[in-house]
Amino acid sequence: MIRVLLAEDDEIMRITLYDRLAANGWKVDQVADGKAALVKLNDEKYHLVISDIRMPGLDGISLMSHVHRLSPGTEVILMTAFGEVEDAVDCLKNGAADYILKPFDMDDLNIRAERLLKQQKIKIKCAELEERFKSSKIVGSSIQMKEVHDLISTVAPTDSTVLITGESGTGKELVANAIHKNSLRSEGPYIRINCAAIPENLIESELFGHEKGAFTGAEVRKTGKFELADRGTILLDEIGDMPLALQAKLLRVLQEYEIEPVGGNRPTQVDVRIISSTAKDLAQSVKDGTFREDLYYRLKVIPIELPPLRDHKDDIPELCDHFLLEFGRLNGKKRKLSREAVDALMQYNFPGNIRELKNIVERISVLSKNPVIGLSELPADIGGTVLSSDQLTLNLSENLHCVEKRCIKQALDCTGGNKTEAAKLLGISRKNLWEKMKQLEE
Repeated sequence: MIRVLLAEDDEIMRITLYDRLAANGWKVDQVADGKAALVKLNDEKYHLVISDIRMPGLDGISLMSHVHRLSPGTEVILMTAFGEVEDAVDCLKNGAADYILKPFDMDDLNIRAERLLKQQKIKIKCAELEERFKSSKIVGSSIQMKEVHDLISTVAPTDSTVLITGESGTGKELVANAIHKNSLRSEGPYIRINCAAIPENLIESELFGHEKGAFTGAEVRKTGKFELADRGTILLDEIGDMPLALQAKLLRVLQEYEIEPVGGNRPTQVDVRIISSTAKDLAQSVKDGTFREDLYYRLKVIPIELPPLRDHKDDIPELCDHFLLEFGRLNGKKRKLSREAVDALMQYNFPGNIRELKNIVERISVLSKNPVIGLSELPADIGGTVLSSDQLTLNLSENLHCVEKRCIKQALDCTGGNKTEAAKLLGISRKNLWEKMKQLEE
């Protein structure tokens, strides 16, 4: 519930304001002077303080300084008598979020208060997102991940172009975040764009912007992502899906550090560090003619290849602890994995990599009712990879049947039922997959 502190020495004015503010469903505490308001501030936390500027004992500006000290996130609206313009200027100079001249319309005060509360929510959300960005660290102490950490430390302080490659779910965006956060541009903008998520006819405008009237529907000038990222960093995610025609324009940015908006006739200089990432084999794309060779080498000044999780399984326990702690904070549940559960996860190959592991940990941490998550609480296709003593058999045919069935199910789950992609994961042909599925159903 929204909590408001109202400080006004005029009783009639105070009661009138109280009734109007309380009608919003807000919890309103009212006091007759600044000293009483200070007592309340020491005992309670408020979203908003509305105070008269001239009160006995402690004036509004002095009270505001205490508000900023005790509760920096609380907004303050100061009320001042009509004509006291100097007071109004002092209000803003001393940190008031807003001021209102008496006499005023009650609806006007209400509108100002609601606007500030909305802005407050946005500030809180931004702070939460920033905190999440800061806390999104790269977890892993294996030899492979130590090499990645070392590369980030070496590359981050430079302005070199970086190409991050690796299978889907290996943490490419986290590496890009870490490079920007530890760079000399960390105070500048960090703009991310997914080249695969934007229609081909719109991506040029998204990247470079467009002038008014450049095409049908272009009613105003649009600033592109490169211009927004000036003096900062831009991440071009899924760069392998960038249309071939646009790759030449991106090459010009890398060579000349300038962009030209759609419909524009003058280039604009930009100072941007480019980080790109892809799950595709760009070298093969070059051979196939779908990616420019000159752009490939321009992007690959510093290559960082992220290993699939199956190649650094030693990091699984550490990753599980990290995710359990993260979700525990969000859900208010403290959970840990049993030794058997960890062993089962260590035997699973995670075709979806770290992202798949994170999703599994989130699921079991939410659904588990026990502080220690056991083997039986893991998804069936993972918990089933470790056979209990009563399941053990020496019959080779039966074991092969179970393993094949489990692998096929895992592959289909990972590809959303796409049999062609599942066959690729399994290393067999689509026809062979169909035949095995038919045999296993019999």
